[in-house]
Amino acid sequence: MSGLVLKLSPKERVLVNGAVIENGDRRSRLSIVSPNAHILRLRDAIHPEQATTPVKRICYAMQLVLSGDADPQESRLPLLRRIEELSRILTDNDSHHRLGDATDAILDGRYYHAMKALRALIPRESRLLAVHEK
Repeated sequence: MSGLVLKLSPKERVLVNGAVIENGDRRSRLSIVSPNAHILRLRDAIHPEQATTPVKRICYAMQLVLSGDADPQESRLPLLRRIEELSRILTDNDSHHRLGDATDAILDGRYYHAMKALRALIPRESRLLAVHEK
């Protein structure tokens, strides 16, 4: 059991093993019991042209694993290397904690949890890049 629980808003869409599934008119909660299911919330999806920063590029690569477009085993080492590179740049405690969570999740094959941990870094990355550009 993967332990993944999706809480879906009304009409929210999710990609499960290549099929787009739309929630009904009410909020719902789904427990994913298949350990190797490819699942991606479409509201979390990053389009290729949006993957313009280091964190977004890692999230996009992880998204390809979740959608079934990239092999998890082949993607594992490159994703871990990118997270290691980020850990040299994002040196605050919170970032290191989230990067550690993402690393642990990848090592456990929990790519959705890894992407969730990394997505939390996008606002911080945006602020840092905005300050750097000034």
